[in-house]
Amino acid sequence: MNTLLQLQCSTPAVISPNLEKKKKGWCSCGCTECDDPNVPHDYFEAVLDYINDMLMGEEDELMNKSSMYHDCSALQATEKSFYDVLAQTQPTFPSMITSVHLPDQSEYVCDPVISSVRVSLRGKKNRQPPECDHEQHRRSNKVAGGLGEEEELMKTEVMTMIDKLLLCPGSVEVGLHDELACCPFDNPVNPSLLAEKQRRKRVNPVKQIVDLKILLTHCAQAVSSNNKLAVENLLEKIRKHSSPRGDSDERLAHYFADALEARFAGTGMDLYTNLASSKINACDIVKAYQVYVSACPFKKMSNIYANKMIGNLARGSPKLHIIDFGILYGFQWPCLIQGLSARPGGPPSLRITGIDFPQPGFRPAERVEETGLRLADYCKRFNVPFEYHAIAKPWDSVKIEDLQINKDEILVVNCLYRLRNVFDETVLGTVDCPRESVLKLIKSMKPDLFIHGVVNGNYNAPFFLTRFREAYFNFSVLFDMFEAALHREDEERLLFEKEVIGREVINVIACEGTKRIERPETYKQWQVRNERAGFKVVPMNRDIMKEVKAKVKIGFHKDFMVDNDGDWMVQGWKGRVIYAISSWKIA
Repeated sequence: MNTLLQLQCSTPAVISPNLEKKKKGWCSCGCTECDDPNVPHDYFEAVLDYINDMLMGEEDELMNKSSMYHDCSALQATEKSFYDVLAQTQPTFPSMITSVHLPDQSEYVCDPVISSVRVSLRGKKNRQPPECDHEQHRRSNKVAGGLGEEEELMKTEVMTMIDKLLLCPGSVEVGLHDELACCPFDNPVNPSLLAEKQRRKRVNPVKQIVDLKILLTHCAQAVSSNNKLAVENLLEKIRKHSSPRGDSDERLAHYFADALEARFAGTGMDLYTNLASSKINACDIVKAYQVYVSACPFKKMSNIYANKMIGNLARGSPKLHIIDFGILYGFQWPCLIQGLSARPGGPPSLRITGIDFPQPGFRPAERVEETGLRLADYCKRFNVPFEYHAIAKPWDSVKIEDLQINKDEILVVNCLYRLRNVFDETVLGTVDCPRESVLKLIKSMKPDLFIHGVVNGNYNAPFFLTRFREAYFNFSVLFDMFEAALHREDEERLLFEKEVIGREVINVIACEGTKRIERPETYKQWQVRNERAGFKVVPMNRDIMKEVKAKVKIGFHKDFMVDNDGDWMVQGWKGRVIYAISSWKIA
């Protein structure tokens, strides 16, 4: 499933004169000491800004779509289990979408409020049947006809808000950014919220003290031995002391109890796919993700590391090609686009190949294509020549011919935290291991740089009890982190825990074989894989590490940590490594 999108911008970029006050330092063009006052020198809020743009401009459209995070994994697991039953090989998806060409600016909808599909600002479409009251329908049409001026005013206000939130500090349109505005720990807490918490604390009855970890461990042992009576009794006790709105231990126990119950009943895959097809839409998931990245530094710091490594490599080059495995919504790239636009000597010609798993339905590449349209908006605004190529298929079935690599371009392969969803040798054997096939494909591209981010987890064991213990330890760190970084009453936190973390727990605990697609490994294990595939690690850039440490210290909770271990930038919570990222070249 391949789609090509081309955009050439001719509008000159406008840079704020306020940038002359900026000091030297790391800038988004990738250099270490930049004297150019026209270069924005920070993009701390870029991920949040891109999400804001999506929500402000495409909320109605996203409301009618399921989450991209859900659809990819659910379809992948369903396909695998289905083809296991039929004893057939993995299917391929024929190309059904033709190339999209954008010859001039007048034909391209560059307004984020009306991006790839024109979105009405009047609300949802009228979905009443033809038999509805005629007078009511006449009135609604009359009101709609007079909304032209109001619609234009609303669009202007939306664009003003987006410009204040959208990009990195330093642009003429976004000079109102406060570096510390994103820090929830330095801002004063609402007194009414504190009073509410104190009142609740006084009226709460004394809880019975139970060790939920022991109860869950005993329940897992009972599930493993198929002891129905013990499972039912233990689950009843766990349910009494767990809740999705409780403290971190209670929330963790709630989702692990759901997973254990599903495993014992043999309904793990059904529950996993049902959550994916639930009424939760992409808009709500993106809002929840926005809260996550505002409170936790992991994705932000990974983007800073990756984009600065790319900026250093591409300095002075006229062409840059990025192949992004697992592009999803493309949150990583707007700040890089902005930085490239202000590069001394002009921006390079940027080409991004976005690769992700296919979506269910008749248009498996639709979401990957929409990501390209959003990124094209940014390139047009910042006068960066842009070409986008969408590929939606299982990663191990991608061929080097699909990637259209040219010898005269700087080639970067980017894969952050998604190779854990590609099967390893414990599923399909060492000969046809998809994980090894993807690494071999990357090596065959001969990239100038391979940026690899991994979820540091050891809960990929084939033995259930071992995997359960490791998963409990890993996910308890996440819930403890959210407890310290976010309010318990935060609905977006509840949604993220249920729809993202809760689903992962169900897949890890309740699914087996090809149905289990959450298969992380430690960064040490990935280092062995990468070296075996023919890569060598690139030494850590000390300036990047220094900057990232400073940002985490200033903007986030004191228990977040970032460090360098064997040229991996590791990030975690209270000493426990959760994410790791490094750069590689051909050995």
